[in-house]
Amino acid sequence: MRVGVVRRKSCFSPNSVEKDAAILNEVVDIVKQFGYIVTRLEEDDVMLLNDTYDDKPLFDIWLSMGRLSSTLEVLKHEQQCGALVVNSAYGVEKCRRDVLQEIMEKAGIPTPDHEGEHGYWIKRADLAAQSHDDVVYAANRNVADELKRHFIERGIEQYVVQAHVVGDVVKFYGVQSTGFFRFFYPGDDKMTKFGDEIVNGAPHHYHFDVDSLKKHAEQLSMLTGVQVYGGDCVVTEDSDYRIIDFNDWPSFSRCRHDAAVAIASLISPDNL
Repeated sequence: MRVGVVRRKSCFSPNSVEKDAAILNEVVDIVKQFGYIVTRLEEDDVMLLNDTYDDKPLFDIWLSMGRLSSTLEVLKHEQQCGALVVNSAYGVEKCRRDVLQEIMEKAGIPTPDHEGEHGYWIKRADLAAQSHDDVVYAANRNVADELKRHFIERGIEQYVVQAHVVGDVVKFYGVQSTGFFRFFYPGDDKMTKFGDEIVNGAPHHYHFDVDSLKKHAEQLSMLTGVQVYGGDCVVTEDSDYRIIDFNDWPSFSRCRHDAAVAIASLISPDNL
């Protein structure tokens, strides 16, 4: 088996370049043990930017953390030609926040309200967050409106607005249909990308239904077509939760080894 491995462009790994590289490297180490031939590629590699395609895939399997539109176009063509692509480019495209919000609302997956009494989050919708300025908190509607104007001034006209949810921020990670699912409180280990969790304060560890969260996360994974995923939710004092974010292929830095084993199992000889 020929495997193409695409490392994520650094602009899509704010404060996480080394962590994103580490999970990919660990998966590759396991995949090599299958006897597969692995080729590593950067997102801006000439091969990925080449717009002349054959009717046969370049690789039998792709393991990609890529998010550039040029990368996704190549991967969609590869998938159409019969290659197995993890994560599917079609799925990555559905991880736009505006698309995700629509998917979740239609499926009845718990998501923040549009209106609330505790402030708002304005989030870039066209691409994954590339800086702290792409996901910002507003204490009220007036501030939210001002921040939306700032987004537009930066050339970002596609964004979502979510009401702030008071409670414990919980990060979760999963690999579809493998049984792998983990959750952690970033307020406990202080491992954070932008530090936004400070708005919610220290976690109280409110009780919540973990099996229900896993079910909703797996459902969202199926609906988007993203097999390797992560996300965030907020658990309220009354044990309710709302999923506030969902991402394609996170760094799994809190559970890297177990995640790598689960990801590699998706393309193991026993499962193909």
